[in-house]
Amino acid sequence: MKSSGDRRTKKPRVGEGGRAGVSRRAFLKGLGIGSGAVGTGLIGSGVAAQQPKPPAPVDATGVRLGPGAVALSFKVNGRARTVKAEPRATLLDLLRDRLDLTGTKKICDRGECGGCTVILDGRPVYACMIPAPDARGRSITTIEGIGTAGRLHPVQESFIEKDALQCGFCTPGFVVAAKALLDRTPSPAAAEVRQALAGHLCRCGTYTRIVEAVVDAAGKRPALSSTGRPRRASRGRQRPVSPRGEA
Repeated sequence: MKSSGDRRTKKPRVGEGGRAGVSRRAFLKGLGIGSGAVGTGLIGSGVAAQQPKPPAPVDATGVRLGPGAVALSFKVNGRARTVKAEPRATLLDLLRDRLDLTGTKKICDRGECGGCTVILDGRPVYACMIPAPDARGRSITTIEGIGTAGRLHPVQESFIEKDALQCGFCTPGFVVAAKALLDRTPSPAAAEVRQALAGHLCRCGTYTRIVEAVVDAAGKRPALSSTGRPRRASRGRQRPVSPRGEA
């Protein structure tokens, strides 16, 4: 019979990893079960936290915008058009992809080069920066609406005569902006032309000839109002015309 002093203390169980306590296998099993429980709890809380989607916004005229395609009506190059597009679309995408007016170029798509310039209610704008719904009920003029193959606009004629283009990719934006300038200011100085075209990039570097072409076009074309109709010439020096068409 062994005495109490001979009793030995039972050693703790040594796991597979060589450490006393919980074995590696038991630890991994517990970790898997715990992770599953936590994941299930997160998924369950996420489902419970879901709220019904808010209704699509309504504009001032009561038309609901989105989230799907909506009908947009406006006038393009004098013709009434109605197309369907998502509210996230830009005017540039609408013109090129839905109306096949590819003369308006998509170059930078961030309002830096001017290649997508169109005239919106008499003002030159970057089509890539205009949300398509903002064009509803407005008048748009693209490069396709300026002159025809048989009868070029004076700006187009001067661009050819002054050799104001090389690759031609940026030319539509320059022509549209130049027309908008001459509609507002029939006889601009070279400095005014440079100022009006300051937001346009020509990677071929034909800026000097572009300015010459616009000044030349101003000298050989009749003064036109923002609607495209001839304006009655005044005696003496002509005053710049405001965007509203007031002299």
